[in-house]
Amino acid sequence: MQDEKIFSVTALTEAIKNRLENAFPLVWVRGQVTDLSRPASGHLYFALRDETSRIAAVWFKKDIKSEERFDPLTGEVYADGPRLSLASRLENGQEILCAGRLALYKARGIYQLVLEYASLAGIGNLHAEFERLRAKLAGLGYFSPDRKRPLPPHPKRAALVTSPQGAAVQDFLRLSEKRGLGSAFRLYPVSVQGDEAGPKIAATLRRIGEEGWAEVIVLIRGGGSLEDLWAFNDETLAQAVFASPVPVLAGIGHEIDFTLTDMTADLRAATPSHAAQLLLPDRAELAAALSRANAALRLNAHRRLEDGAIRFENLEKTLARLSPFRMLANRDSRLETEIRLLRKAGAAMLKTREQRLDMALRTLQDSGKLTADKAERRLEVAGLRLEALNPRAPLERGYALARKADGSFLRSRAEVSPGQALTLTVLDGDVAVRVEDRHVGQ
Repeated sequence: MQDEKIFSVTALTEAIKNRLENAFPLVWVRGQVTDLSRPASGHLYFALRDETSRIAAVWFKKDIKSEERFDPLTGEVYADGPRLSLASRLENGQEILCAGRLALYKARGIYQLVLEYASLAGIGNLHAEFERLRAKLAGLGYFSPDRKRPLPPHPKRAALVTSPQGAAVQDFLRLSEKRGLGSAFRLYPVSVQGDEAGPKIAATLRRIGEEGWAEVIVLIRGGGSLEDLWAFNDETLAQAVFASPVPVLAGIGHEIDFTLTDMTADLRAATPSHAAQLLLPDRAELAAALSRANAALRLNAHRRLEDGAIRFENLEKTLARLSPFRMLANRDSRLETEIRLLRKAGAAMLKTREQRLDMALRTLQDSGKLTADKAERRLEVAGLRLEALNPRAPLERGYALARKADGSFLRSRAEVSPGQALTLTVLDGDVAVRVEDRHVGQ
């Protein structure tokens, strides 16, 4: 053991650094940009990856130009003039071809590619797949604003779909405690990363829809690289969000991260914390709104009471004018006035009124007697006329009435012929006769 060399951490790291950096003073690497970061220092930090591996990379500010007049790798001069350097327009998902050296960062014991030159090589495989799926789902109407449903304004029951170990769920619940009117959350734990995550989350969404408990589904995950968030670009998951009978609120990654699940959801939040803000109204704002509504209600009630009091006073005045007690009082007043006037007029006025009353009574009596005399004379005349029209009066004087067989009275001898039967009515009854000769008595 004493003969073997024992390295310190620093000595071993230094040895590896020398071997690594001497072995790869300049390398060409082709890969897809991911985890891009632009700190205030001006350096660019990111990673390059392919289907199975990744390597950390750094592009220091001193090697970055603001614009390029020629391709840094081929030396070809741009015919259309200078253009922005690739560093200023570098994005996640781009595939680049770059040249640099390998260096070991001793403080953390990791190696990284230090870029000196880079050129855009095309869109990476993941980005290309994302664009393919995005175009397909857009054509199916998954992202149409017309199909997106509003979230319930004050949900009582919410299904929370996320990893229970992540910081996202803690941030969401901590913020939710200070918001809303009291909501119940049911946690549905799922894996939010890896090849199996997308289909498993999709199955969870379908189960929530079948249960019928939740008013809204909240699907959240913290930030990560394009690869970390790739489960939320799964076509099966997008289909489950699209078909969900329950509205879906998605808060995945950071504000700059967009996934197909975000785009399909009924509402997208920039972060998990933002999802809590969109789902539940601020309690202080609710209290302020309630206070404003209460003040407005009190003011309106006060105004209505004032208006009612004015109307009541007017009605009271009107009722007083129309009151029968007041009318009786007015009549009593007029009667008292008449009595006072009568008392002033004295006995002469009473005597005059008595004379007028006696004269009116005599006129009425005379008129009544005259009317009665006229009626009696008319009655006598009517009696005489009635007596003259009495059919029995001629019979008492010996006359008779002759009727033919049909009952009609005989008025002329021309109406009969010899042998015809007639009925004679005399004072005490009828006598049947037969005509022998109608010329008798000519």
